[in-house]
Amino acid sequence: MTAHLIVEDLVEQVCLEWFQDLGYEYRSGPDIAPGELLAERTSYEDVVLLSRLEQALRRLNPDVPFEVLDDASRKITHIGEPTLTSSNRIFHWMLADGFSLDGLDRRTGHIRGYHIRLADSSNPDNNDWLVVNQFTVQEGKNNRRPDIVVFLNGLPVAVFELKNASS
Repeated sequence: MTAHLIVEDLVEQVCLEWFQDLGYEYRSGPDIAPGELLAERTSYEDVVLLSRLEQALRRLNPDVPFEVLDDASRKITHIGEPTLTSSNRIFHWMLADGFSLDGLDRRTGHIRGYHIRLADSSNPDNNDWLVVNQFTVQEGKNNRRPDIVVFLNGLPVAVFELKNASS
C-alpha cells in the first residue's frame, strides 16, 4: 500500500470519529449497500435513504396525513428541474424553509394546504444525522464512491472526497 493511501485512510477515519463525536450515527457504505443484511437502499442509483426520509417526515410532520407525506417524499426525490443547478436550488429551498402540499383533511373532508418540514432547525436532536463512508453511487455506467457522505433525515447534504495534497 502506498503512503498516500495510508494518509487518506487515516484522515477518513479521523473525520468519521469527529462526526460521531458530534452525535452522528455512523454506517459503512458497503454495509448499507443494496442486497446486504443492513441495506438502506434498493439500488446503487439511489442516493436518498428513503426509509430514513419517510420516518423523518412522519416525525417532523405528525399532523400531516400519510398520503400527503408520501407525495412529499416523491416531490423531494423527483424534483425534475431541467438543470442540476436549478434542482439544487429548489432542494435547498425545500430543506431550509419547507414547502406546501395540498391534501385531503380526513376530519373535514376538504382539501387543504399542509406545510411540510424536512428538518428541524430549532431542535437539531429531532433530526436523523448519519455519516457514511465509501458510499457507492452508480449513474449510468459510471460508479462513484465518495469517501464520506453526510445525510440529514436520509437526504445527502454533504460529500467529502479526501485527497492527499502531495499526490
